[in-house]
Amino acid sequence: MLHRIIEVCINNRFLTMLATVFIVGAGLWAVRKTPLDAIPDLSDVQVIILTDYPG
Repeated sequence: MLHRIIEVCINNRFLTMLATVFIVGAGLWAVRKTPLDAIPDLSDVQVIILTDYPG
């Protein structure tokens, strides 16, 4: 299967390069359109728990 894919890519160099440029362009477009909110807040989360112990 992989041998066949490599053979098709070698025989169709123009289409391979065109597909590569398209995929890279789509990736760059996706990176630029990703909103900043997609980056998680990495600050420390602090939780205070108060409990009463009878006695």
